[in-house]
Amino acid sequence: MPRLPALAAALAILLAATSFAAADNIGSVYTSTADKDCRKVSNLKLDGDDYAAERTCHGPAGLVVVKSEDDLRETITVGRSASAADKEPAASQGFGPFNSTTNTIEWRVLAGKPFAMIQRWHIADDDDPEKNGRPKSKQMLVVTRLPPGAVCHVAYIDVTANPQANEIARKAADELARGFDCNTGKVSVIGTDGRATALAMASR
Repeated sequence: MPRLPALAAALAILLAATSFAAADNIGSVYTSTADKDCRKVSNLKLDGDDYAAERTCHGPAGLVVVKSEDDLRETITVGRSASAADKEPAASQGFGPFNSTTNTIEWRVLAGKPFAMIQRWHIADDDDPEKNGRPKSKQMLVVTRLPPGAVCHVAYIDVTANPQANEIARKAADELARGFDCNTGKVSVIGTDGRATALAMASR
């Protein structure tokens, strides 16, 4: 019969191996929120242009992505259906400055089940205008937790301030999203703070 210290050491090795195996099973899949890949379910026009619109897009494992735009500001939420997605905290987690998202969502998946998503946002900086007067966009990655449980923002990563922003976002998704409580948790800025994350946090 092994001694207790030896047994404890063996258990520690087994747990570490299990942890590494679980980490190795985490991967990424990608989907699109481009207009051509989604379905417009509502829109409001002003002077002939879309002022507000809502689109639904396919996500992995039967998830539905709802992309809403209102006055040049977007929100992204997820649910088992569009109506469920609209009731999630993420549906109201927007930003004060004009903003938009890229068309690609990275989904972090464990054993075929997505548990977090990562998407790049562009936040308009009114204090840093282009030559034509339009505000420059500052880029940020948003990590969002997924069902089971509520859907909400977990972490923000400034792209310019962090050369390895994608890797930082994946690590934040893998380590934080599943245990994050949308009712009591506060969104964290992960990595080095930058102008995009400063703009995002100032509007919360």
